[in-house]
Amino acid sequence: MHKLFVRSLPLFSLILLFLTVNLVGCAVPVCCGKPESKPQIKKPDINITAVGDIMLGTNFPDDRLAPDDGAHLLKAITPILDSADITFGNLEGVLLEGGEAAKKCKNSSSCYVFRSPPHYAKYLKDAGFDVLSLANNHARDFGEEGRTASMQALDTAGLLHTGRVGDVARWKVKGLTVSFIAYAPFGGSHDLLDIPLAVKQIKALAKKSDLVLVSIHAGAEGKGVAHIPFKNEMFYGEDRGDVVKFSHALIDAGADLVIGHGPHVPRALELYKKRLIAYSLGNFLTYQGIRITGNNGVAPILTLTLSAEGRFKQGKIISARQYRPRGTLLDKNNKAAKVIKKLTLADFPDTPLVFSKNGLITPLILSPNNIPENNQKTTPAQ
Repeated sequence: MHKLFVRSLPLFSLILLFLTVNLVGCAVPVCCGKPESKPQIKKPDINITAVGDIMLGTNFPDDRLAPDDGAHLLKAITPILDSADITFGNLEGVLLEGGEAAKKCKNSSSCYVFRSPPHYAKYLKDAGFDVLSLANNHARDFGEEGRTASMQALDTAGLLHTGRVGDVARWKVKGLTVSFIAYAPFGGSHDLLDIPLAVKQIKALAKKSDLVLVSIHAGAEGKGVAHIPFKNEMFYGEDRGDVVKFSHALIDAGADLVIGHGPHVPRALELYKKRLIAYSLGNFLTYQGIRITGNNGVAPILTLTLSAEGRFKQGKIISARQYRPRGTLLDKNNKAAKVIKKLTLADFPDTPLVFSKNGLITPLILSPNNIPENNQKTTPAQ
């Protein structure tokens, strides 16, 4: 029997080797017909900083430019502007040398026609801006030629722009395609009063973009315009649009963010279908020619984070204020944050946003341990 065992050993080893190879092989997913799952690549969040109206000084009808050519006006807040993936503002007036004003002023002391030197575009670039709106009631102070000159000055400085019909800023940010389009109720601009056309434009942009960002220059001006009237607003006979109806329609069509300006004072925020709407960021830096007393001088800086799909994740209102001739400086009293929180709670009491004392804004999350500081109703996110 001993000899029989010895003779059988090679055959036994062969069988054992065969079974081992097959058993081990089945532990590999490919052999067993199970494809390996590839790890999901997480798309990046996008950080955005947005401000309201910008006019760095005018030399029309007379010289009202700042000392040292205005180079200092943005210095104090440049670190904030320069830290975002996208920084946006609304450029009032034109960047132009000479030219013939389209508006005639009877009184030079109250002439609301603004012309800044073209090299001021570099100051905006150096401060951290990436894209500017040229859809407003001052973009054509020197006719459509003036807006063309502004576009050329921004191009030279390496800045993007949007506003004139057909002018849409589109570029890559962290691998995502971003489209930015500006609307206003004024001739030659993407038309804020034609909602069906705007919806069609947004749907087309959404098909070829990861994020669609919108600027609106809308709403009345003057006293008593801080609250949203929820209807079409008129100013000196001009229809300035229904900001809520327009903003909701564009988000329904595929827009991911709406940034408003125009009333020269801050207005409320709203979270609509997980997308943020800032109805007005007021004046940011308007050197001469525009009143900056009271809330007209409040200069909110809105910083926010969007998911790659456009969902609002969090934001912050950094409070600043205009001072002449020093420019825009941070405000230790947090006036802008307080004003916007108060207006939001008054105009959109059920919107699912939570405001903290330091200006932080977050979507409302329902949980037993999450008690909103602003005592809002616990309405589920839209």
